[in-house]
Amino acid sequence: MLHETNYALLVLMISLRYFFLAGITYFVFYRILRLKIVRLKIQQKFPMQKDYIREIKHSFLTILIFAGYAFLIFSDDFRSKTQIYDNFQEHSILYFFASIILAILIHDTYFYFMHRIMHHRLFFKHIHLIHHKSTNPNPFSSYSFHPSEAIIEGAVILVIVFTIPIHKIAIGLFLLFMILFNIYGHLGYELIPKKISNSALGKWINTATYHNVHHKNSKKNFGLYFTFWDRIFNTLEQKTPKE
Repeated sequence: MLHETNYALLVLMISLRYFFLAGITYFVFYRILRLKIVRLKIQQKFPMQKDYIREIKHSFLTILIFAGYAFLIFSDDFRSKTQIYDNFQEHSILYFFASIILAILIHDTYFYFMHRIMHHRLFFKHIHLIHHKSTNPNPFSSYSFHPSEAIIEGAVILVIVFTIPIHKIAIGLFLLFMILFNIYGHLGYELIPKKISNSALGKWINTATYHNVHHKNSKKNFGLYFTFWDRIFNTLEQKTPKE
């Protein structure tokens, strides 16, 4: 019963976090500012009501799976086998922040190659197509996955906790960064000025425009946070969906 209660609390916490962040972002950009910032909209059209309903349904299934991973990695028996630590004295405060960056880099690498595999004809139609039904992504597209893909997506946390020492708070900050960046990537609006995204440093950041292009042209832009894997494997497309 205790384990069931803990899992239920994790589902509630992850649901509240996701629907609060995606919901408030949707409310601001798709309701309050919809007509005032239309120039920032990557695709001029807007999703239909049925798209939001489909995405929210699949997002909740994803949350159930992600909560399962959270329950697993923080259960005593499993956690003892990982490199998760509680005591800040075990590693320096500098390493604490470095571990978050390392987790982001590991996730970016994991995601790129996993994502390309998901686009193979053996997997795309039956699994990844669910996500690509959002041809005009919005904040609720962020967690809209087939359950099988959600399992594969979430497995990155296992890679991280077995690969590097990481504090439990650092895990929380990494997961917060992940969802915020994911919502930005599916926002449907480009918030980063071209002057920045085209700069020497900015060109390595995966923008909402890049990911929007991927939803329109599924053969390009497989990256998550950065563009370097796309640049290395020549899968980067810089034109916008309007071009």
